[in-house]
Amino acid sequence: MMNDLTYVITISRQFGSGGAFLGRQLATHLNILYLDREILCQAAQELKVSEAELDSRDEKVTPLWQSLIQSMECAFTTVYTPPPLDIPADETLYKTEEDIITRTALKNSAVIVGRAGFHVLRQYPRHLSVFLHADFAFRQQRVQQIYQVSAQDAARLINKVDLERTHYLRVITGQDFRKACQYHLCLDTSAIGLNKSEDIILSALQSRLGNGVS
Repeated sequence: MMNDLTYVITISRQFGSGGAFLGRQLATHLNILYLDREILCQAAQELKVSEAELDSRDEKVTPLWQSLIQSMECAFTTVYTPPPLDIPADETLYKTEEDIITRTALKNSAVIVGRAGFHVLRQYPRHLSVFLHADFAFRQQRVQQIYQVSAQDAARLINKVDLERTHYLRVITGQDFRKACQYHLCLDTSAIGLNKSEDIILSALQSRLGNGVS
């Protein structure tokens, strides 16, 4: 049963656009839960694997060749080796994270970053979905500062994560996650700034839920 007093903000983001930063800021301001990697941690507990084993799968789709090798490796060996039992399939991992997001939304107010939260909760009435994007230079500078890497390495990392995230969300939702009409609010954090973006999200939340924000 849905709780009429709780609400959820989901944040989808281009890598380096400030999703985690803004998510934490909003959760602190509103005094509500913040879930980002916490979802991965809980999924690992429920699937009875280590978080490290899921880390390389976070918001990614297992390459087809890797999936085929994992499923067929036993058929082409002379010595039977049981398939690993502690590596969940992509569908299992996604369903587990989907369940965690849904359970959270039904019981608690929260800010949820990534993990296709905007899609999972698309029918949930007390939900504000936000998409953050920014120009490449802005994202590159933030990634350099946060991860202490060179400009070249930051650029490579942005391109890699953008590609993986786009593919992952296309598989799950059937859409390009950068498509604006999927969200209640889209913000260019490089043009608006992170602090002003937070103010706009809070204002949009108030407009969408009225006095129901507690």
